[in-house]
Amino acid sequence: QVQLVESGGGLVQAGGSLRLSCAASERTAANRAMGWFRQAPGKEREFVASITWSAGTTSYADSVKGRFTISRDNLKNTVYLQMNSLKPEDTAVYYCAAKSTVFVSTTRETYKYWGQGTQVTVSS
Repeated sequence: QVQLVESGGGLVQAGGSLRLSCAASERTAANRAMGWFRQAPGKEREFVASITWSAGTTSYADSVKGRFTISRDNLKNTVYLQMNSLKPEDTAVYYCAAKSTVFVSTTRETYKYWGQGTQVTVSS
């Protein structure tokens, strides 16, 4: 199965930046697109951004649009989430996930494989 390894989480001041990485073990029929989700304490896991491996089609949640950028390196099977102008409300555990279709989806149920999650904490 597809294995996802995340890195890049940490503590940052408001207004600062972080770059998250997610390395996938394979990019096959089981992994056509990648998504980033986040979950804050007491809240449900929410969609952040997604990208397709082939065309690089991106999608963003309104809350991060203009501040976050998702990208991919197909040679490394790695997806990145560049987070700029971070706010305390961005504090959450961030997860990367993979799905087998290129259709846009913001729901976690459509993603079959998930990373372990990485903590992002933004101080005020």
